[in-house]
Amino acid sequence: MPGFDIAKLLLTISVVAIPGIFAITLHEVAHGWAAKKLGDSTAFMLGRLSLNPLKHVDPVGTVVLPLALLWLTSGAWTFGWAKPVPVAFRNLRHPKRDMILVAAAGPGANLAMATGWTLLAMLVGVVLADSNLLSAWLLSVCEFGIQINVMLMVFNLIPIPPLDGGRVLSGLLPRAGSDVLDRIEPFGIIIVIVLMQPQIGVLWRVMEPFVRFFLDFFLAAAGPLY
Repeated sequence: MPGFDIAKLLLTISVVAIPGIFAITLHEVAHGWAAKKLGDSTAFMLGRLSLNPLKHVDPVGTVVLPLALLWLTSGAWTFGWAKPVPVAFRNLRHPKRDMILVAAAGPGANLAMATGWTLLAMLVGVVLADSNLLSAWLLSVCEFGIQINVMLMVFNLIPIPPLDGGRVLSGLLPRAGSDVLDRIEPFGIIIVIVLMQPQIGVLWRVMEPFVRFFLDFFLAAAGPLY
């Protein structure tokens, strides 16, 4: 790739690696933790309630795709996912209600992490008030931590199964509506991919107001990041 800057790519990886890995890892752990509390220990028995990122690595979604996007966009942006945590909804004490709580736990974890990165940015701004390389790097990490968690939270709340928002909607609908969503689920990812295409742009138009709202809120609370 002409003009490709390997040093810039390595710097970008150093900024996105920690918040990116934790954003997708803790999202999945939150699903498994909520399921265990509500009666299903499948994820626990399979060792998936672990903060070890290696337990949750999806070769394509966690490694290949993010690195490929960093390469193709010269470090401008990236995206990925972890290996989904298995949940046997039939084991939940109140399957229809608890499915909502288990599904919402993932985006809830992303909201909590966005808050955590905001608080860390505020702390860095106070403790390392003088501008230097360390504070600049830490603030870049915090900024990406806020961005990736807001994006994952909003994206996963889109009401298309198998995204978390689809499962929340399925739990809220009466049986007939829930059955319709269940029939859509095998094609859900294909639908999402189609709607993500720039030529269509529907997905981003739906997400953008919510993404902007949360980003503006957290970034304003974090204070100056540059």
